[in-house]
Amino acid sequence: MRIDLNADLGEGFGAYEHGADELLLGVVSSANIACGFHAGDPHTMRAVVEACVERGVAIGAHPGLPDRLGFGRRELAITPREAADFVLYQAGALSGFARAAGGRLRHVKLHGAFYHMASKDEELAEAVALAVRSLDPSLLLYGLPGSRLEAAAERAGIGFVPEGFADRAYGADGGLVPRRMPGAVLERPEDVVRQALALAGQGKFRTLCVHGDTPQAAELARLIAEQLRQAGFEIGAPFGTDANGVE
Repeated sequence: MRIDLNADLGEGFGAYEHGADELLLGVVSSANIACGFHAGDPHTMRAVVEACVERGVAIGAHPGLPDRLGFGRRELAITPREAADFVLYQAGALSGFARAAGGRLRHVKLHGAFYHMASKDEELAEAVALAVRSLDPSLLLYGLPGSRLEAAAERAGIGFVPEGFADRAYGADGGLVPRRMPGAVLERPEDVVRQALALAGQGKFRTLCVHGDTPQAAELARLIAEQLRQAGFEIGAPFGTDANGVE
């Protein structure tokens, strides 16, 4: 009855803020921090990492495709070698900030189109999982249950955390409805909370995501956490670790 609540943070750039990071950090147990490709910059990375360490929120890297204009949500034709390099470059940078702040990088969660491409493509999934292992074999990889990424993580010998999305619509096939389709993003609080409880109740998800750029993301996360606790769940990072990776 323990479940992680994660959010994508640090997705601003320079003078441009994006999302309610400070409010979300008061609710979530894990943060997926943008590493500079789809969003984010060194100063934002440092600030969010330091806030995570201060609040005991587990630190995760959120590497995306090099497509700032499209916010990393457009597919690009990349090779497995490029996929691995993207992961190492971005997660390695965030790991450095985490150590400098007295914390530790705990997980990796791909962003946007990168996440979905690696979920479906075996070669990309293999490259991503091996890159994560080469950086730190104790890192956890977040992803869709039953995906190519889960199978690749198992072969690579790294931990995999099955993820559900509280604020995204699911299709009849069990996959996420593409963002270009109407109703792909759930915005009514009652719908988001209902879905979060349903996903948690299935027992196959170890973490639930609330996107930082979803309208009223912080309030939605608060409502989800409140209802999960009322349902008997404990909110906490996977395997009982805190921001420093301490059991």
